[in-house]
Amino acid sequence: MSFVKELFCNNLIIHVINLIRKMNKVLVINGHPDKESYNYAISEAYIKGAKESGANIQCINIRELSFNPNLQFGYRKRTELEPDLLEAQEKLKWADHIVWVYPVWWGSVPAIMKGFLDRVLLPGFAFKKREGSVWWDKYFTGKTARLICTMDQPSWFYRFINRSPSHHAMKKLTMNFIGVKSVKITSIGPIRLSKEAFRKKWLDKIYRLGKKNK
Repeated sequence: MSFVKELFCNNLIIHVINLIRKMNKVLVINGHPDKESYNYAISEAYIKGAKESGANIQCINIRELSFNPNLQFGYRKRTELEPDLLEAQEKLKWADHIVWVYPVWWGSVPAIMKGFLDRVLLPGFAFKKREGSVWWDKYFTGKTARLICTMDQPSWFYRFINRSPSHHAMKKLTMNFIGVKSVKITSIGPIRLSKEAFRKKWLDKIYRLGKKNK
């Protein structure tokens, strides 16, 4: 009898886990301006794994959006959002888990991705400064994120020698700032002169991350 109960409990746990995965809403954002880049293969590998897990998937390829990446007046004066950016905001609100795929260029993110961040993560949408206070309200609490970054240097060199500037900017000063507490980072490098076996190994790893919705 105890065996039957244990089997029932195990099956119930598996069923609940599968339901949770199916309810998980994953948004994959690709910040590379070139659709032929390895970053797009990374996105596809993650999406394939996530779909096989039963997760709900939406995507944003920043290069395909029609928008001005320049926040022309800063926060002094409103710059009206283009339709593509309004749609992007809806997807960001919808997502439980946000996956960013991008190359590290000059210790930062590509210009088009930086422009996307400037234009989309606005006060009143992603956060709100409190009047008469240095503190702010965070509107993206409860969400999680994964940063998948490619680079032309070993990941250990970027971390220990160059101090990971883009990781800090995206994790602490962007995602954490708007309320995303759990942010995992996957660094892939060096890409330049890498062999096909190296790239395939990483695509397999990214596929498995997608299957776990992590």
